[in-house]
Amino acid sequence: MNSYAALCDDFGCSTYVHGKLEMPTNRETVLHYFEALQKVAPKMTEFEKRSDTEFALEEDRDGGSYRWATVDHRRLCAGYVNPPTLDDADVHNERVLELAPYHFDLGALTTESMDVVYYFDFTYQGNHDEVVAEALLNGTPLEPLAQVPAARVLHFQPTMTLALDDGCQLQCRVSIETRTTAYQVRTNNFPESPITVYFTVRQFWGKQPFKTFAESYHNQRRVLDELAASHVIPNVITPLSKAIGAKQ
Repeated sequence: MNSYAALCDDFGCSTYVHGKLEMPTNRETVLHYFEALQKVAPKMTEFEKRSDTEFALEEDRDGGSYRWATVDHRRLCAGYVNPPTLDDADVHNERVLELAPYHFDLGALTTESMDVVYYFDFTYQGNHDEVVAEALLNGTPLEPLAQVPAARVLHFQPTMTLALDDGCQLQCRVSIETRTTAYQVRTNNFPESPITVYFTVRQFWGKQPFKTFAESYHNQRRVLDELAASHVIPNVITPLSKAIGAKQ
């Protein structure tokens, strides 16, 4: 079972390879890549051309758990939303990382970095920024500012990036995306929408100790798990979940 899924409404694990040059997005290359991916993941049947330089292939979303893959002008992406287990997400992401270099000529010279990302969605009908501030400002020097009489929080999307090695080649970033607008606060009319916590480990390419994307993926996933367990879940995910639960 995917233990992260129990912490939020939706959980995903994805990977992004950022290129230094534009990716080939001609019809033949894109279709050959997606057809190769479809052979090993036959349920990925939903193909879409989102723009002249962005193409997507994914499974039917109706079941709530689905795999996806995209190509755009400088990025190769893949992920699994609500995977049954993290092993399932690994199989899909690694498969993409193994196939892609042969179709798009991705290598050390043309790759800038690779991200592996966990994202946690919390569905909430209310002021997103206010509930995030309540969850994360408690006991900090900024807490009194958020409690100014008659004031309402309009924007609070904290983010922090850390270098995890001396050369700053391995980094992690935690960020929170809220979706409340000033109009919604003014009218006190809030639609139900997700607050998303992103936790990313990025490996810059060129001086990395790994020969393949798959090897780096394994290391980045290991770092994600270690830091998520020791810091992100107890200090971000759990307080946010409790703050939202207290208002519902």
